[in-house]
Amino acid sequence: MEGNDLALTRARLSRAAIERLYIEMRHLFYNGTYRRLGARGEVLTEALLTLSPEIYGSMADTDKVELDGLVYVIDRLPRGIEECRFIKLISEEGYAESGFEVIVPAARRRNCYRIDEDYMYMEVTRGRSEIYDILTHLTFLYLESEKIKGHALDEHGNPRPEWLKLEAIVRGDLRLDDKNRDVAFSYLSSLLGRSFAATRYAYERLARQPDKNNGLFHVVYSLGRIAIEATYGEKEREIAFSPTLRDRIGHHIYGERWAESIKQHLADRQLLDRPLHIISANPHSVLNTLCAWPALHRSLDKNISVEDLALELSKPENGEMRETVREYARRHGMDLIDDPSGTNIPVQIFDTSLLEPGKLHPQLSVDIQYLKEERPVILVMDYAFGEQAYETMDELLKPYKNAEQAYPMQVASISIMGKAGILEGDKGDIMVPTSHVFEGTADNYPIDNEFTAADFSDSGVMAFEGPMITVLGTSLQNRDVLSYFKDSSWKAIGLEMEGAHYQKAIQANALIRKNIDRSVVLRYAYYASDNPLVTGSTLASGSLGIVGVKPTYFITRKILDRILQPRRIR
Repeated sequence: MEGNDLALTRARLSRAAIERLYIEMRHLFYNGTYRRLGARGEVLTEALLTLSPEIYGSMADTDKVELDGLVYVIDRLPRGIEECRFIKLISEEGYAESGFEVIVPAARRRNCYRIDEDYMYMEVTRGRSEIYDILTHLTFLYLESEKIKGHALDEHGNPRPEWLKLEAIVRGDLRLDDKNRDVAFSYLSSLLGRSFAATRYAYERLARQPDKNNGLFHVVYSLGRIAIEATYGEKEREIAFSPTLRDRIGHHIYGERWAESIKQHLADRQLLDRPLHIISANPHSVLNTLCAWPALHRSLDKNISVEDLALELSKPENGEMRETVREYARRHGMDLIDDPSGTNIPVQIFDTSLLEPGKLHPQLSVDIQYLKEERPVILVMDYAFGEQAYETMDELLKPYKNAEQAYPMQVASISIMGKAGILEGDKGDIMVPTSHVFEGTADNYPIDNEFTAADFSDSGVMAFEGPMITVLGTSLQNRDVLSYFKDSSWKAIGLEMEGAHYQKAIQANALIRKNIDRSVVLRYAYYASDNPLVTGSTLASGSLGIVGVKPTYFITRKILDRILQPRRIR
């Protein structure tokens, strides 16, 4: 078989594995419960092993515990989950008002509750994408626990000395200090099947947020102990879904509440009849681009760029500067709508009539007369998660209704500034989509994108233009599928999780229902948070860090330029 045919066959097998995972996870959800070592749990495990996603690295290696993937997953699951045999996914069911501690993972905004030593409840408010994300992470975690068990016991099922040493460390019988830390890393590396250096690096990564996880020694011991008890103590692990969650999923309950609170706020501030510019972005870039310079310029170098100012604000020691910017923003038209709906998507509203346009950063293009006459309103919504993008945007674009009548939303533009995996280029580069191709479906959406790659030619990084793949989850992507989308006639430039969902809400719903006008301007641009085709550059390798600051703020500045000084028809 020739190389191209072999690659295509591998891609087909991988796509079939994704489809099996997708179907099986939906089946498990509606069934209500499954066990890790049961028949359904094994189907999930086999499909994930066949797929062998890039983000999980050496997961398929039966000897090596995948450490980058382990750190990535632990950051996205609640502290202590490695100790629990029973995981239950629930809806918003009143636990926030209970006496249970609210546990929020380091890298995912979701409320979790430790019920007792065996039970962890995880609140799902972001739809099916969040469920797929959790289930794939748990499946990975259980696979790695089996490897740890294999290294912890000898062929007769007796604990090895390294395991007994780890147990003594975790239980406090053996104190971990500077003198014996390296010895402890040696024990741990044997149990993980990894090098001393890789083990220590994983330990250090988890130690950066000690309040968000229990540390590598405790995590490894607990995963191994649970796996041993499941095999020899008949204490099997189980994942369940509450009836309330199964009833609510897909019904836009959270998105509707979220959108209504925003529209009510606009109505209360008498902003409904003004041009509305929606931006999906992080909660700091628009705020800082608009308000940091006028708030701080007296103490700044007059030649500092928007991007360099953002780098200064991102430094941990500059918290006072950030608070000065927020206070200025509050006095000049910025309202923060904390999210009481459960979506975990906070919103900022900027009334531009209260800005001081003559004091904005010199790099921003501003038509002062336009601002004076039109007084546009900018709505910044934090990043949605997968299918949640459809639910929130669909509800947001519907008319505001009160007891008297319906008021159409005066949407002038929708801008999506997101982070995505790039298939050709490096971390920090920029991608400008011409269409969103929804993986595994026929829901593909060409985009009349006002942005082109040429708009970012002076960004200092590479800019790519072409189709982008909307995937079911970043944790389900593998090299063969991604290479197929990149090298085939699709010529895809990147992958993300929300684009097709946003376009479905805009193009297939709002326009057909005539909730918005066809003249609404669309702008999509992404910066590369990772390159899943390059070893060591996946999301699991660590945060993008300051590399992402400049492209984030460059895209933000371009969006604001188009809002504050609209382009004439090209």
